Amino acid sequence: MKKILIIAGVLVLIALLVIPKLQNSSDASTSQSGSEGNTPITVDVHLVEPEVFENKIFTTGTLLANESVDLRSEISGKIVELKLDEGREVREGEMLIKINDSELQARLEQAEYRIGLAEVREQRQKQLLERGGISQEDYDATLNELNVLRAEADLIKAQIDKTEILAPFDGIVGLRYVSNGSYISPTSEIASLQSINPIKIEFSIPERYAGVVETGDRVIFNVQGQDDDFEASIYAIEPRIETQTRTLRIRALADNVEWRLLPGAFANLELILEEIEDALMIPTISVIPELQGQKVFVLRDGAVEEQEVTTGIRTASHVQITEGLAPGDTVLTTGLLQVRIGSKVRIDQVDKYEGDES
Repeated sequence: MKKILIIAGVLVLIALLVIPKLQNSSDASTSQSGSEGNTPITVDVHLVEPEVFENKIFTTGTLLANESVDLRSEISGKIVELKLDEGREVREGEMLIKINDSELQARLEQAEYRIGLAEVREQRQKQLLERGGISQEDYDATLNELNVLRAEADLIKAQIDKTEILAPFDGIVGLRYVSNGSYISPTSEIASLQSINPIKIEFSIPERYAGVVETGDRVIFNVQGQDDDFEASIYAIEPRIETQTRTLRIRALADNVEWRLLPGAFANLELILEEIEDALMIPTISVIPELQGQKVFVLRDGAVEEQEVTTGIRTASHVQITEGLAPGDTVLTTGLLQVRIGSKVRIDQVDKYEGDES
C-alpha cells in the first residue's frame, strides 16, 4: 500500500510539471498559426489581355529555283554561234547556241529538188489517170514516192532544228563550260539556266500538322547573308507522309525581284498555321486539371477565387482560354498549392503574354 501511494505521488508531480508546458506550447502554436493565417501569401500573377496570336511551326528548308535546267545538245557538232553570256538574263525561245548545220542544209536542198521533180511527175500521172492512160496502181506508186520524199525533208528539218539550242524559259544563264568553236556532243556540259523569280522554298513539317496546313498559308523565312525576313505562300503539299521521317513535304513561293535569294540556300522558317486576333493567353502552369475539367485561381477584389476554364490552342509555355476568363482578369501563376478560396495575397510580379514558339 505504501508503494502504491509513492507511485501515485510521483505521477501527480510529473503531471503538475508537464501539463503547464504542454499548454504553453499549444498556445504558442495556436498563436503562430493564427499569425501565419493572417499573413498574405506572396504570388506572381498574369494579366489577361487580348493579343494577336499566331500558331506557328518553326522548321528549316532549302531554296530552289522556280525552273532549272542543264543546257545540253541533242546532236554532236561544232559551235558556230555562241550567245551564252554568263549571268545574262534571257527570254524564252531565245537562241543561245548554233551548231554547224551546213551538211544538213545541203541535204535539205537536195531533198527539195527531188520533191519538186516528184511533184511534177505526180501531176502528169494524175492527168494520165483521168484520161485512162495509166492504172490507179501506177499513180499510187508515184504519189507514195512523193510522200516519202516529203517525209525525208521533214526529218532533215527536224535535225536542223536540233542544231539550235533555245532558252526553254525566262531565266539567268549560269557559268558556261564551252566556247565558240568548241565541238560538243549530247554528253557535253554547256551551262545551266535558272529561273529564280519567283523562288521556291522546300521544307518538311511533322505529320501531326498534316490536317492543319493548307495551300495559301504564310511562311516567314530568312537566310544567311540577308538581314531582312522574307514572306512566301504555300502552293503545293505532298499528298503523302515520308515513312522514314514521318514528315510532310511542302513547297512555297516567294517573290525575288532583286535576285537577293539564290537556289540552294539554307532557310529558317516560321509557318503560320492560324492567326487569332483577340486570343486570351495565360501560362500553362496556371491551369489546374480536375476530374470535371480545368480551373485557375484568379484575384478579384483582393481575394483568391476559383474559376473553371475551357482551353484551346497550346504552345510551349502558354495556353489559349476560350471560356471562363475575360480581358482584365488577373490569374495566379505561383503559390497555387498554398492559396485557398478567399486567401489574401501580395502581388510580387505581373507579367503579360509576349508570344512564344509552338
